[in-house]
Amino acid sequence: MKRSVAVESNGGPLGVMIAGANVHDTQLLAATLDALVLAPPFPTEEQPLHLCLDKAYDNPTGTRALADFGYVGHVRRIGEEKLDDHGEKTHPARRWVVERTMAWLAKYRSILVRYEVKPENYRGLMKLACILIWTRIWHRLKAENPD
Repeated sequence: MKRSVAVESNGGPLGVMIAGANVHDTQLLAATLDALVLAPPFPTEEQPLHLCLDKAYDNPTGTRALADFGYVGHVRRIGEEKLDDHGEKTHPARRWVVERTMAWLAKYRSILVRYEVKPENYRGLMKLACILIWTRIWHRLKAENPD
C-alpha cells in the first residue's frame, strides 16, 4: 500500500491518495494534487505556487504534473542542501514536514495496517484521520494565539 499526502507548512494534510505498492510516486503526484480539498490561490508571475518534493519526482512525469497544475517544483536530492556563496546552508529542505504527517497518520491503527478490503473504505479512513489531525493542529494554534 502506498500513501501519497500533500501537506501545508504546519503539516496539515491537504490531499491524500492511495495506490498499490507497485505504483511509482510520480504517477500519484497528479492524482494527489487533484485530490486537494482546498484550491490553492491563483498563481501570478509575482507569486507562483511552490511545491517541495524529494528526488523520486525528478523525472519527466513529475515535471509534467507540476506544470499541469501550475506549480514551481523544488526537487532536492537526499542530503543535498542549498548553499550560499560561503558554503553555508541557506534554506534547509522541508521534507520532514511530510514525514511528520505520515508519522501522525501511522498512529491510527486502521491506517498503519490496512484491514479494509475495499480501497474506498481505506481512503475514507485516511480522510477521517486527516480531519482528526486538522482538529489537533487548529487546537494547538488556538492555544498559541488565544485572540
